[in-house]
Amino acid sequence: MGNEVNKIKIAVNGGIGFGAKLNSKQLMTISKYMGEDEELELTTFQQLYIEIPEVKQSEIIEEFKSVGLECYPVGNFVKSLRTCNFCKGEEEEGMPVAKELNRRIAGKPVPFTLKVAYTGCPVGCGEPMLSDIGIMKIKDHYNIFVGGKAKGKDAVVGSLLMENLSPNELYYAVEKIIDLYTQTGKKRETFYKFLTRIGSDQLKSQ
Repeated sequence: MGNEVNKIKIAVNGGIGFGAKLNSKQLMTISKYMGEDEELELTTFQQLYIEIPEVKQSEIIEEFKSVGLECYPVGNFVKSLRTCNFCKGEEEEGMPVAKELNRRIAGKPVPFTLKVAYTGCPVGCGEPMLSDIGIMKIKDHYNIFVGGKAKGKDAVVGSLLMENLSPNELYYAVEKIIDLYTQTGKKRETFYKFLTRIGSDQLKSQ
């Protein structure tokens, strides 16, 4: 009993790139902290959940980052950006914008887990229409969709909130949406319920 080690769960992935991939060095680094009978949980949002010793949290996260892994908290936070595979090249598909948006919002505390998705073209491989907040790149500009819900009998496609945004306008708008949800959302209120309660018009006006 006295030798038990407290563990915490963290989320890791290979960052934003051409597809959701991990290399052999990253996999070997992760496996160092897993017992023979332990398993990794693969989420639908391109993350792996792993439990690590709490006392070595900072040390292990630094090691993960040294091999290119990104680490995020688990729970009621903004998830790391779900993306498409950037099939036509970094600049054309807007990968730098996706990386910067992820840097600004991932890991922020919110009333309930918040999923944000990005896709580099109208094909929508990143499934922005089924996420709480979805971003779609249209030529050189960006459209924001809100209120998508992928699960349940009341599943719904997100609705267009803003369109033809520049990268800086996109960052500002998404951060303001998240800030408003954080400040006025009820405890454990999903973004879908929050949006239903306040309405898209009020969200857009603020």
